[in-house]
Amino acid sequence: MTFLANLTLSSAPPRLFHNPSRKTRKIHSCRVNSDISTAPVARRRCDLYDLHKELVPYAEAWSWQKAIVKERRALSETNEDFADTLIILQHHPVYTLGTGSSEEFLNFDVNSAPFDLYRTERGGEVTYHGPGQLVMYPIINLRHHKMDLHWYLRALEEVVIRALESTFSIEASRVEGLTGVWVGNQKLAAIGVKVSQWITYHGLALNVTTDLTAFQQIVPCGIKDREVGSINGIINGSFPSKGCREEDNHHAGNHDLVDAAHISLLREFCEVFQVDLHHKSIQIGVPYEKTPSPTILKS
Repeated sequence: MTFLANLTLSSAPPRLFHNPSRKTRKIHSCRVNSDISTAPVARRRCDLYDLHKELVPYAEAWSWQKAIVKERRALSETNEDFADTLIILQHHPVYTLGTGSSEEFLNFDVNSAPFDLYRTERGGEVTYHGPGQLVMYPIINLRHHKMDLHWYLRALEEVVIRALESTFSIEASRVEGLTGVWVGNQKLAAIGVKVSQWITYHGLALNVTTDLTAFQQIVPCGIKDREVGSINGIINGSFPSKGCREEDNHHAGNHDLVDAAHISLLREFCEVFQVDLHHKSIQIGVPYEKTPSPTILKS
């Protein structure tokens, strides 16, 4: 099956969803980090694979990223320029660990895991991916942006912070010493990346209408004293520990929330990284390249 992206980005997005809790919620506001403004003036081309309505198997998306990175590294070694790439999608339920993640943050036996469990080469501890969560995989050459991993992580956070504010009137923040995007004590977006010869892959995951009960089986990102939240939960005042199911959504359909978050994320990604998106199609289910199978602890 072939999916073709179809998206129009406007320069001034309306706030599509009213957030009734905003006036009473104590917010730790976060403005644009001055370091983020150092993106290049000339906008680069970025090829977009827009699968935000699809549930893509994690192993398939992972192999796809590695195939693209391998190609980009070969071009980089010969000093050839190439377009950046952005993949946006959802995953079937899966748990992933970073390269140095500890299994002590799993609340289950690896031999009887509730979902597939992979150990990857990204940074960070264990996290969950599943339906209702938008995952963005930027594959970009930091030589053409800023050769600074700290800057890159803050830029990814900035994309989410701006998207939450511009579309949902949710004021989010960073937490000193931690990576990700937060609203109060709730973590809405997790970030874990890998950089190879200044070419990035893996990326960020934003909980939109995610059923958060799956996070109860792990210690998300190895952080024990904070909770996981979602856009749906913030808008509707749901308690993050109870999950966000279809019946909890009183303001907009789950698909509407996902679509709105998707458009906002892409728009803000363009602005933060100063790129122009060019839609590309991909045939899911066809091997991208014969790459080694990912490390799977349970399947």
